[in-house]
Amino acid sequence: MSSSRKRRVFPFTAVIGQEEMKLALLLNVIDPRIGGVMIMGDRGTGKSTTIRALADLLPGIDVVTGDPYNSSPNDPDLQSAEVRQKLDEGENLTTEQRQVPMVDLPLGATEDRLCGTIDIEKALSEGVRAFEPGLLAKANRGLLYVDEVNLLDDHLVDVLLDSAASGWNTVEREGVSVRHPARFVLIGSGNPEEGELRPQLLDRFGMSVEVRTVRDADLRVQVVDQRTAFDNDPESFVSASLANQESLQKKVIDAQQRLQDVKIDDDLRLKISAVCGELDVDGLRGDIVTNRAARALAAFEGNNDVSEDDVARVVSCSLRHRLRKDPLEQVDSGDRVVKVFCKVFERSENIDQSDFELAIAN
Repeated sequence: MSSSRKRRVFPFTAVIGQEEMKLALLLNVIDPRIGGVMIMGDRGTGKSTTIRALADLLPGIDVVTGDPYNSSPNDPDLQSAEVRQKLDEGENLTTEQRQVPMVDLPLGATEDRLCGTIDIEKALSEGVRAFEPGLLAKANRGLLYVDEVNLLDDHLVDVLLDSAASGWNTVEREGVSVRHPARFVLIGSGNPEEGELRPQLLDRFGMSVEVRTVRDADLRVQVVDQRTAFDNDPESFVSASLANQESLQKKVIDAQQRLQDVKIDDDLRLKISAVCGELDVDGLRGDIVTNRAARALAAFEGNNDVSEDDVARVVSCSLRHRLRKDPLEQVDSGDRVVKVFCKVFERSENIDQSDFELAIAN
């Protein structure tokens, strides 16, 4: 991680509090198949700052030079059709390293801006696929952040979630079809006072976290001092955090490499499904996400086996947003999930939900 970057971003390890949000973001980076994070909470609680800090924390990726899709030089599932064609023809590809892309989706974005557009006239007259890539192409192998996602048109949310789930974006117009990789971590944020997502859409986010305004006066002063110090001298502030940043970056890289070796035993999987059944969670997404998140957490902790505590730390984030059946209901704070978890896992019910959160060690 170079300290000579021109662009200065508030360091991820310097973000005070909001441990549940930070953990959910890290787990999705370790295993993007978890399905993204929905962050709901008060305004001014550091949601955008933390997400941008996450992108800055991640190591650079190798991409094919000049490719608009950030194509991987060696993974076919992350390559555009043009790159695969060049490889099939035996062409040697040059590569370059880029920072993990962080794409903001503006509220007023159209479907063409999101998915890309096809120039039909050029396609018909010249016989080429004249495709102008959109934001989904730019976000491939990175993060796609939608602030105020609860105010975004439901149709666009559907498109986003479909691409995030499949890892591909397909644009069709007048019989011309273009398909390109679009594998990204989808992160949505919003203020519940401004409206909720429909339950059907909310369920498709892998994890959901709540962020609240810090009430403790000492912590508030600490946050203000941190931000003031960064604004006054960002270079010195970033340099002071460099060792912690590099340590956490290494921990994430190690977890990504260890993930495929992490095992979760049958008894834990049965209990996870029992929790989902007891909570009357529709479908199997809750079971799948809880399993994946628990494995990612075990990998993050440096373990090859998932423990009951790993499940405890992720179960609320993985299930609380799947309990709402009526669009007029509020998303559960997690108390119901904790109560049922304690019942199924035969734990004391005198467990505070904060016990399920994991502080990100510097």
